[in-house]
Amino acid sequence: MRRAWASLLLALVLGGLVIGLSGSARVSNDPSASLPSSAESTRVARLQKRLPSGRTNPALVVIAKGGQALTDADLATVTPLGRPIRSEDRKAAIISVPLPAGIPSDEIIERVAGLRAAARADLPAGVTAQVTGGAGFTADLADSFTGANTRLLIVTVVVVALLLLITYRSPLLWLVPLAVVGLADRVTTGLVALISQHTSLPVSGSTTGIVTVLVFGAGTDYALLLISRYREELHHHEDRLTAMRRALRGAGPAIAASAGTVVLSLLTLLLASLESNVSLGVTAAAGIAVAALSALLVLPAALVVCGRGLFWPFVPRTGQAGVEAEKGLWARAGRAVAGRPAAVTAASLLVLGVLAAGGLGTRLGLSQTEQFRVGSESVAGLETLAKYFPAGAASPTVVLTSPAQAQPVLTRISGTPGVAQARLAEQNAEQAAIQVILDAAPDTAEAFDTIRALRAGLDGRALVGGSVATSLDTRDATRHDLRVIVPVILLVVLLVLVVLLRALVAPVLLIVTVIISFAAALGAGSFLFGHALDNQVPLFSFLFLVALGVDYNIFLVTRAREEAGRRGTRDGMVHAVAVTGAVITSAGILLAAVFAVLGVLPVITLTQIGVIVMIGVLLDTLLVRTVLVPALASILGDRFWWPGRP
Repeated sequence: MRRAWASLLLALVLGGLVIGLSGSARVSNDPSASLPSSAESTRVARLQKRLPSGRTNPALVVIAKGGQALTDADLATVTPLGRPIRSEDRKAAIISVPLPAGIPSDEIIERVAGLRAAARADLPAGVTAQVTGGAGFTADLADSFTGANTRLLIVTVVVVALLLLITYRSPLLWLVPLAVVGLADRVTTGLVALISQHTSLPVSGSTTGIVTVLVFGAGTDYALLLISRYREELHHHEDRLTAMRRALRGAGPAIAASAGTVVLSLLTLLLASLESNVSLGVTAAAGIAVAALSALLVLPAALVVCGRGLFWPFVPRTGQAGVEAEKGLWARAGRAVAGRPAAVTAASLLVLGVLAAGGLGTRLGLSQTEQFRVGSESVAGLETLAKYFPAGAASPTVVLTSPAQAQPVLTRISGTPGVAQARLAEQNAEQAAIQVILDAAPDTAEAFDTIRALRAGLDGRALVGGSVATSLDTRDATRHDLRVIVPVILLVVLLVLVVLLRALVAPVLLIVTVIISFAAALGAGSFLFGHALDNQVPLFSFLFLVALGVDYNIFLVTRAREEAGRRGTRDGMVHAVAVTGAVITSAGILLAAVFAVLGVLPVITLTQIGVIVMIGVLLDTLLVRTVLVPALASILGDRFWWPGRP
């Protein structure tokens, strides 16, 4: 008992030190900071800093009058902000207001808010002023995360607390795992802050939100598995220390293997070309490691210290029939699947195949106006601007060349399809900057086609950059990372399963089921979001679903292997389904609900990831683990463990 108290005290001291000494995370809002230094848009951003324009992030004030022509009197109140440029039909005007580039989030939010207030002051009736452009989008994105991660944390805690209360039906028990996972989340937040302060990895509001969800989801899953096994052992052992040692011996390897699989899968993001992906991999891996250590070291000590009374009113007594009894819903489900495995397998694959078909025709890549889940002034301003000016005016493309090549390059640019206008903006002794306005709206397929045409036509005589070029380079890097990292993740998970199960057939089948489950979840999610997904969604959804989805198979199959030596493969799998069904289903529903909480964040990318992972986890929990894997094991019998023997 003293060792348990010492473990709790040590955990509190170490956790307090990390939380107290870490400070706040250094958050980056620069979209080009994530790209490799070799990317063309990154090279432009670096060279452009030698010019005055490279040290600014312009905001565009769009003035309109509901389709009526603007008079000089209509523009009189906004002329102090800068010189208005009118559209050809005089129904709109834009004013470019340069703001400093690279300033902290709070400052850009404050400056844009001040600009919006100044632009609207004393406007004539019927005249509107909207702030958009690079600074406007940056401020709206940063402001949308103001308080969002706090809301995410609160909603996550409430969801976890409610589901734990429903699962345990105890007014006390749910408090212990929630407190342990909450401490793990706060320690992880401190570690993320230290990583952001002492490395060059960019940490964004999206990163911290995803890490919080992962820690709460995975940490609570590990807690559910351990507490279930502990309760089972309390039916056999009067001494709770002995029961906990047996529970750790039974559930510990599965938890460690599960956490190890997730950590190794996340660390495959070290191979990514995007620094934001590398940052997510490192910070999320740290969070999963902290969650697993908390479940294996801190939670057992807390449970032992609290005693059996913690389970009140359903206190487990020695000699009582526990959850392992061969009766109940999951035992009947396991026997039903084992009775007709071929038909069950065919039906399961049919359901998954139909869901996967929902992904046909999916468009990867969202335009700038599709990034926000809620309305924003920058999006509304861009839509107004596009009615009266070339849509690309909100995010001009920048072309850098030498002064000697400036005129030929300008001529070539002006003749490129998709270019509305181009002009020599500035130059010094080393380089000339040409500002290019595209016909298409930022970050659309048409805009990307024009950027590619510019790069191909200039043939190395100039570099093409700007926000649209940065988005194109980011999209290409994301797709490169998807092609590189997905096979590595599958190899890592396969190797972990081979080592854990000492078999080849079972690991390959488990990997195949997880891939099919991912395809079904992605297809269903694509259908729900109108067949348009952000570029990052497939990679992150695959990573989380493969790494976390295989958890439930690990929990099930390790128990099945443990039982197969005594009961045979078929009966061992039925027994494993019976004893793990309730806890794995509870864990899966809880994890799915936690990922759904990502929908409280304002960026559509995170909403899409949350929904797709939620669907995938539910499929893994309720169909793949409950039905498909037991059916495959029943068909193969002892060959399921080949070349090992149960």
